[in-house]
Amino acid sequence: MKIFPAIDIKDKKCVRLIKGDFEKKTEYETSPIDQAGKFKKHGFKNLHIVDLDGALTGRTVNLDIIQEIVSKHNFKIEIGGGVRSLDSIKQYIDAGVDKVILGSGAIKNKEFLKEACEKFKDQIALGLDAKDGYLSVSGWKENLNINTLDFLKEVNSYGVSRIIYTDINRDGMKTSPNFEETLKIAELSNCPVVISGGVSSMNDIKKAKELNNKKIEGIIVGKAIYDGDIKLDELAREISA
Repeated sequence: MKIFPAIDIKDKKCVRLIKGDFEKKTEYETSPIDQAGKFKKHGFKNLHIVDLDGALTGRTVNLDIIQEIVSKHNFKIEIGGGVRSLDSIKQYIDAGVDKVILGSGAIKNKEFLKEACEKFKDQIALGLDAKDGYLSVSGWKENLNINTLDFLKEVNSYGVSRIIYTDINRDGMKTSPNFEETLKIAELSNCPVVISGGVSSMNDIKKAKELNNKKIEGIIVGKAIYDGDIKLDELAREISA
C-alpha cells in the first residue's frame, strides 16, 4: 500500500481545505518545499500535490514550486489542479512528475482525457471527486448530474493509469474515508485506485490495508498529518512502496 502524504498549494503556502471550501482554509507555516523535505526525511517515496491556484484558474500557477520539489527530492509525484490542456500536462511531465491528475477538464471533455492517455501513456491519473455519488468539478464548486460509476464505465477503456477517488463530504473532515464506495470504484476500474478524503488516524491506514484488494494501490493522507493526529514516524512505518 503506497502512502501519499499530501501538499495543497495556495498562494505559495501549504493549506488544507474542508470539503474543498476555499472559505474554510487553514494555512500552515511550513512552505511546500520545506514540507516536501520533511516527508523525504521520513522516507516517503510518493507525494500527492494539488495546485489549488491552478484549480481555480485552469493554469499551472505553481509550476516553479513543483520543479523545485522535483529537483531537490526524488519523489514519485502525482499532481493535479486545473490541468485542462495537453500543454499543461507536458509542462508537468517535463518537470519530472510521475503522474498528472486530470479532473474537471477530463470529466467535461472525455475526448481530452482519451487524447491525454494516448499521448502520455501510463502518466495520466483520473481524479473522481464525488458528492453523494455524483461528480463535482471546477474546484468542487460545480456539481454535475453525472453518476461516478456511470462515468467510469464510459472511460474505463481509455488507458488511465490510476484513479484517485475522493468523497468530498469527507475531505478535510477526518471522519474516515468512504471505503465502501472506493471498493465499488476498484471493482469496476481497469486500473489501480487510490483512496482519498477523510483519513483521520492510523486506524484508517490499517483499515485500508485490511481491505486486501489488489486494485487499491494506496491512500492519501493530508489534514491528519498537519493537525498532528497522525505522526510522520508512525505513518512512515507503513510505507511499502
